[in-house]
Amino acid sequence: MDLESVPKDVWQKAEERAALLRPLAALHEAPAHLVRVAAIDLKISERWAYRLIRRLREENGAVTALLPRDGRGAPRKTRIAGDREEIIGHVIEGRYLKRQKARPSEISRAVQVECCKAGISPPSEATIRRRVNLIDKGIAPRLREDDPDTKPILGATPIPKYPLDVVQIDHMPVDVILVDPFERLPIGRPYLTVAIDAMSRMIAGFHVSLDPPSAASVGLCLAHVADDKKTWMTARGVADVEWSIAGKPKKIGVDNAGEFHSQAFERGCAQHGIEIDWRPPGQPQFGGIVERVIGTLMRRIHKLPGTTFSNTAQRGAYDSERQACLTLEELERWLTVAICKDYHLSGHRGLDGTAPVARLDKGLVALSRSGGSIAIPRDMRSYLIDFLPVLRRTLQRDGFTVDRIRYFSNALKPWIVSRDVRTEGHLTLRRDPRDLSRVYVLDPFDGSWLEVQYRTLSRPSITLWEHRAARRRAQERNAATVDEDAIFSAFEEMQEIEHNAARLSKSARRRRSRPVLDRQPPLVKQQEALDLGELSQDEPGAPPHPFTDIEEW
Repeated sequence: MDLESVPKDVWQKAEERAALLRPLAALHEAPAHLVRVAAIDLKISERWAYRLIRRLREENGAVTALLPRDGRGAPRKTRIAGDREEIIGHVIEGRYLKRQKARPSEISRAVQVECCKAGISPPSEATIRRRVNLIDKGIAPRLREDDPDTKPILGATPIPKYPLDVVQIDHMPVDVILVDPFERLPIGRPYLTVAIDAMSRMIAGFHVSLDPPSAASVGLCLAHVADDKKTWMTARGVADVEWSIAGKPKKIGVDNAGEFHSQAFERGCAQHGIEIDWRPPGQPQFGGIVERVIGTLMRRIHKLPGTTFSNTAQRGAYDSERQACLTLEELERWLTVAICKDYHLSGHRGLDGTAPVARLDKGLVALSRSGGSIAIPRDMRSYLIDFLPVLRRTLQRDGFTVDRIRYFSNALKPWIVSRDVRTEGHLTLRRDPRDLSRVYVLDPFDGSWLEVQYRTLSRPSITLWEHRAARRRAQERNAATVDEDAIFSAFEEMQEIEHNAARLSKSARRRRSRPVLDRQPPLVKQQEALDLGELSQDEPGAPPHPFTDIEEW
């Protein structure tokens, strides 16, 4: 929904309603006398008040839930039938985007004639003029004169003036098989979520996951777009290059997949003033920019071991699973290097050979001269939470359970003791799938988010994928008893497998790099004993460790 198109008085009225109805929507069952009072204050019927409360619950308290959905004041949407819309598009493409430069009034008459021939009631002239005005004014002259043989593209995305004015987001299965970090066994293809700045062609952020695209992957990608990436890159060992684009986009171009119509995504965008631009179904040219960059990344990924290529014909006899060797973290680091050290610094055909990083610098200078700036979230934690999917759990005396893991905090004690009417034991939760050690709980009293950790604080941090893998491992052992202890016991065992595998791999690399030690059996034995933990570095006779464990990519 385009929030900017909502009239100011309609938006203010929705905010006034939200202030009175949100506390009632947070209750498991709103008391009738409180609903009656709210209806009187808002000058609406009780029946309408209940309907608005239901909308707030369905959309997690978003102000947009209270905007008019039909009739006067509702956000604009296409109301004419598809057959008339098709005639309008056909006439515009055949007459307006031609060198004869037909005027809008002539287009209107032509549409009305075509509708009469087809036995269809013609749309009004104002409707037809609005369709003409939707065409990018920079594209129309180029299609008419400069390149008459070019196929017209109706409704293509206009190139914005400044960075992060428009960001396109899309998903794609990655053409490579990954292995788990524990036993190095194939686990399948991951999914890549990419956000690209339409003005500079800079990749503004990405997210890689082993789970199919969801509201969580979109939210994590948007958080990556907005955040300063220095700390993120340092944690992945890529600190010798900059990734200088960061901030909140003004508009997001997405397709009509379910995750882009989720409550978490729409409410997060509404909360932070981000306009959502859904692409018309069946018209992929609206997402051409992000589609091309995904294709570019996939072609480079085809050089990695374990690639599946684009199809079976290209793969041929190549055994992707047998050649697979990259983990999710290693692929994430590889993508960071490929983006920052290659793609951003290479000439782009869509920018007349200019590199995206140079185009970004030019756009930032122009934005500064115009007196504008890129909006940066004040609180990245709250920004991320607003885009995470919602969970609902019941509050018990010892906290609450999510995926068989118990969570508790002393801050929950007043809610447990009082059982206040605003909670009634029902909690609204959000969690980051990259770290299950904490869950964010909505405080129904002030609307803030409370961070609640494991009830057993000694538990290690674990991702959602690691949790599922540990749960499967525990089920293989004893399907009848899969509880929190069994899950974390299996996870610790997997970590031990990973640690031993990494230690043996380092030992093998050191032996290959030091062939002279083959002629020194005592040192070899000492070194192997040190690698395997049988000999402490501080014990007498332990050889010095002159080699690092850093492996160049």
